Amino acid sequence: MTVTQARGVDPTIITRDQHVISRAQISDKALSVLYRLKNAGYGAYLVGGGVRDLSLGREPKDFDVATDATPDEVKALFRNCRLIGRRFRLAHVHWGPEIIEVATFRAMTPDADSGDKDHVVEDGLVLRDNVYGTIEEDALRRDFTINALYYNIADFSVVDYAGGMADLQAGRLRLIGDPAVRYREDPVRMLRAVRFAAKLGFTIDSATAAPIPRMADLLDDIPPARLFDEVLKLFMAGQGVETFEALRHHGLFRYLFPASDTALDDDDHGQLITFVARALESTDARVNNDRPVTPAFLFAALLWPAILGQLPAARLEPGIDPELFEQSVTEALERQLRQVAIPKRFALPMREIWALQPRFHSASDKKARRLFSHPRYRAAYDFLLLRRDAGLVDPELADAWQRYTESSEDAPPPTPARRRRRGGRRRGPAPDAGDG
Repeated sequence: MTVTQARGVDPTIITRDQHVISRAQISDKALSVLYRLKNAGYGAYLVGGGVRDLSLGREPKDFDVATDATPDEVKALFRNCRLIGRRFRLAHVHWGPEIIEVATFRAMTPDADSGDKDHVVEDGLVLRDNVYGTIEEDALRRDFTINALYYNIADFSVVDYAGGMADLQAGRLRLIGDPAVRYREDPVRMLRAVRFAAKLGFTIDSATAAPIPRMADLLDDIPPARLFDEVLKLFMAGQGVETFEALRHHGLFRYLFPASDTALDDDDHGQLITFVARALESTDARVNNDRPVTPAFLFAALLWPAILGQLPAARLEPGIDPELFEQSVTEALERQLRQVAIPKRFALPMREIWALQPRFHSASDKKARRLFSHPRYRAAYDFLLLRRDAGLVDPELADAWQRYTESSEDAPPPTPARRRRRGGRRRGPAPDAGDG
C-alpha cells in the first residue's frame, strides 16, 4: 500500500488498558506542554521516538509533541517558546536545560507531477516541506511505522495509522509507503533504517531492505555536512559494531567511507575488518558506560584502512618514508572530506593520532620520553593497541609500549623547555630540550 492509497484509512485506537504507557513515565515539562495545548482547545499528542521507546519499556532520550496548533499559536501559549526552522517551522518550548519540540501536523508531500517545483527536484528529493495538514497526513508522511504512533493526552490512548504497534511487537522495522519512493524523497532514510534496526535490535522488513543496495548511490546527493551528522548518529549510539556490519551488508558503507570500503574489500586476511570492529567495540563500551567519546578517534579508526590502502605494502612498516606516509594521510583525508565533511576541530586531532603511529616504530629512550609527553599520546597509544589486537603491528613492539606506558603513568611526563624571554634573565635551569 502506498502513502497515497492509505489516505482515508481509519486509525487503530489503542485504549489505555491495551498499552503500557503511563503519564508517570513522561517528563513533567512534556506533560505541561500537552495539557496547556489541550486546555486551549488544540489536539495534543506525544509522538515519535518517545511513544516508541515507552512502548518498548525504554527510557526516551527526549519528548516531542505534535498538534494542530500552528507555530504562532503555540508561541502565543508559551512565553518560553522560540520558533525555529526554515524548511518546516517548529516551536521549541524551553524549560531550563529541557526543550520540548512542538510540531504542527504536516501535510503529505506533493508528487513530482503536481507542478510544485519548490517541493521536489527531478530525482524526487524533497527540498521543502512547510505545509500543514491533519494528524492522518502527519502520520502517513513519517518514515517508519514505529515512529508514527501518537499518544493522545485527551484520553491516554495511542493512535496508530500505520500498524506501528504490531511492528513494535514483532521487532520489525518497516517504511510507510513505497520504499523506493520514500528513499528517493530522502536517501538518508536508508541510513536511518540501519540505525534504528541496530539500536532496537529489530529486523528490517524485506520490502524496506530490498531497494537499498541499488539506491545507495543516492547518498552522493546528500551534503557532506549532513552525512557527518548522520555518521555520528550511526556510530556513537552504542551499537557501532552492529551498525558497521549492517552498513557493509546493505552496500551503504562505501558511500560514507569509499576508500576504506575498498581497502576492506581487498583485505584478504581480515585484519582491517578486525581493526575497525575492535575500535567500534571500544567506542560502544565507552558509550554504554556513559564515558566520553571523541569523534576524532572514531574517524581516525574508520579511515585507517584508507590510509593503509595508499601505502605500497598496505600496512605501516618500520622505517617508512615520512613523506610517503604524510602523502597517504593527506590523500585519504582529502578524498574523505568530499564525501563526509569532518570539521577541522576533529580532523586535526585525527592527523596527530596518525602522525604518531610511525614514531612508535623507531623511538629511542629520548624519543620515547618526548613521545610520551605529546598531548595526543594517550589516544595514539590506544590506537596502537587496536592495531596490535588486529594483527597490524608487531605485538612485541606494542607490548613494549604498553609496559613503558603503564610504568610511566604515575610519573609526570617530561616538562617542555620554557622559552627564554628576549632580554630577560633565566629564572632557573631549563630542562634539556630533548626531554620536552
